[in-house]
Amino acid sequence: MVPPPAGAPHDDLQYSLTKESLMAQRDGLVTGTNERATRRVVVASLVGTTIEYYDFAVYGMAASLVLADLFFPSDSSTASTLAAFATFAVAFVARPIGVVIFGNLGDRIGRKHSLLLSLITMGIATVAVGLLPTHGAVGVLAPILLVICRIFQGIGIGGEWGGAVLLAAEHAPPKKRAVYAAVPNIGPPLGFVVASIVFAIVSSTTSAASFAAWGWRIPFLLSAVLIGVGIWMRTRIEESPVFAESAKQESAEKAEHVGIPIVTLLRHHWPRVVVGIGAAISGAGIWYLMSIFSISYGVDEQGVEKNQMILAVCIAACVHMALIVPVARLSERIGRRRPMLWGAAGLAIWSIPMFGLLGTGNAVVIGLGFSVGMVPLTLLYAPICAYLAELFPVGVRYSGTSATFITAQIIGGGFAPMIATALLAGDASPARLGFYGLLLSLISLLCLWRGPETKGAGF
Repeated sequence: MVPPPAGAPHDDLQYSLTKESLMAQRDGLVTGTNERATRRVVVASLVGTTIEYYDFAVYGMAASLVLADLFFPSDSSTASTLAAFATFAVAFVARPIGVVIFGNLGDRIGRKHSLLLSLITMGIATVAVGLLPTHGAVGVLAPILLVICRIFQGIGIGGEWGGAVLLAAEHAPPKKRAVYAAVPNIGPPLGFVVASIVFAIVSSTTSAASFAAWGWRIPFLLSAVLIGVGIWMRTRIEESPVFAESAKQESAEKAEHVGIPIVTLLRHHWPRVVVGIGAAISGAGIWYLMSIFSISYGVDEQGVEKNQMILAVCIAACVHMALIVPVARLSERIGRRRPMLWGAAGLAIWSIPMFGLLGTGNAVVIGLGFSVGMVPLTLLYAPICAYLAELFPVGVRYSGTSATFITAQIIGGGFAPMIATALLAGDASPARLGFYGLLLSLISLLCLWRGPETKGAGF
């Protein structure tokens, strides 16, 4: 188990009050919050993560289907695909910049303002991708501009997930924290489903030539409408009551202890950072293999019709969405750690046969296999929102939650499509992907086994 570091700022920030008085104060904050305003916060958090991951999913699908030829033409289709997936990975590498920028803002000036800025950053970058000239028009400048847009997409999403989860969790009554915090985590699969529907409509109503010429731009440009809705919603929500109370109590001594939040986090809470990264890493890798790489592989290598392959992954994503809240409720009763351990073990067992089903070339079989895989993935990922938030004290919570989750996404998911493309070069069986999923799942199992149970922790 990883205890709070003795004598670290964690003690000053979280344990200077007795547990009883802190929880009484927390209950009072929640009771005094208007219930309608609290629901608005949760919905705004969900809308924000949905928009952010819609933007990311749109790029992932475009990279799988058209961007390789438009921005990275070459004599080798594998080389072009790898280059397109490399730009997918670029945004993951840029995410830590967003963690530092928006984590610092969120821990200092508040969750609400930081989230608003992250959403605007992501939105502008996504719309810009839809307006870019291709390699055929401007040559090498096209991929350079694409990479710049991807960097800003990564920076924006680096500040989004942790802030959205915290805003929901810090408005929640203590006994509903996992459920409230899990709602924003519906955003990634929901964003993927919305992106898939948009792509399916555009691709089915345009010819192949028209889709390659201009149709692929439509999903990116539609993001402008979604961003407008998200900004409107976020300007109407209240700041986190936990952060507001912490800001009121902040003293010169406390400010001196906290310093730069990300530095304090890494200096005094690094064991919990390691646990958090490990806990989230397998879900990130397996999700991106299913939702991004599998579409490219199923269509290009197995001959599955494009919309059928997208539909198969969408059905699995819907299973994931349907299970998130029930699993979060389960974690309120039996703790966060136990269902997460079950999920990591389930992914370790099912990864190899699940990805092996890609070799059938049958969209129905693939969709069923992925849907089964969503059960252990949700057991791992539904409680992780509350788990990561509860690992850290309020003064570094935005930075800690964002840093652990985003780092796990980078290591586990950002390079997953590139690793998968390399693993399956030639005539290799897609079951090889399962060994990558197995490795990541064992890492999650080990970290969760050594990590603490956070349910009931002071908040």
